[in-house]
Amino acid sequence: MILLLVYPLFDVGAALVDIRSARAGGATAPALRVNVVISSLAVAGLAVAAASGIPAVLRVWGIWAVASGIVQLVAGATRRRLGGQWAMIVSGAISTLAGASFFAQAGGDDPSLRGLAGYAFLGGVFFLVSALRLNRARDGR
Repeated sequence: MILLLVYPLFDVGAALVDIRSARAGGATAPALRVNVVISSLAVAGLAVAAASGIPAVLRVWGIWAVASGIVQLVAGATRRRLGGQWAMIVSGAISTLAGASFFAQAGGDDPSLRGLAGYAFLGGVFFLVSALRLNRARDGR
C-alpha cells in the first residue's frame, strides 16, 4: 500500500522542486501547480481505492497517469526553449497512453498491479534525465 502512494508523492515533490528551481513563470507555473494538485488527489484516491481492490487501484492510477501525463506534455511543450524538455514530453506521452491502458486493464478478467512497477521505474528514469538536462541547460553547458 505504501509503495502505491510513494510515486504520486514523489511526483508532487518533483513538481514543487521544478517550480522553485526553474523559477517557472508564464504558462508553465500553472501547469506544474495543476500537477501538484492532481498528484495530491491521486494519493488520497489511491489510499481509498486500495481498500476496494486491484480494479479500483488501476482505475485511480490510470486516471492520474492520464491527467498528469497531459500536464507534463503541456509543461514540456511550453518550456521547450529551456532545453532538455524532450524527456518530459516523452514521459507525458507515455503516461497518457499507460494510464489509459491501466484504466482499461481494471475491467479485464485478471487485473494485476505488475505493470505499475515498470511504469514507476520508467517514470523515475525520465524524471532523472529531465532534471539532469534542465540543470545542464541552466548552467549553460
